[in-house]
Amino acid sequence: MSTETQHLNALIDYLLQADSSDRLRGALEGLLTPAELHAISQRLQITRLLKAGVSQREVAKRLGVGIATVTRGSRALQAGKLDNI
Repeated sequence: MSTETQHLNALIDYLLQADSSDRLRGALEGLLTPAELHAISQRLQITRLLKAGVSQREVAKRLGVGIATVTRGSRALQAGKLDNI
């Protein structure tokens, strides 16, 4: 197992220990910069809008992001990586 995989697994294990949304929020705020937290939150909104059938161009317009960012979300959905969103 690569070091990168080990680090990712440790992160997942750490986040899974949060027993409430407040604790998870605190963990995320402690690990991420405000810009990183905003970017991740925005990507979630991108994928939810795409899954709801909103066009990529409309998603980009609504959220004020580049089409490449929206396309990345679309590819992740198509790959089945975000089925539970």
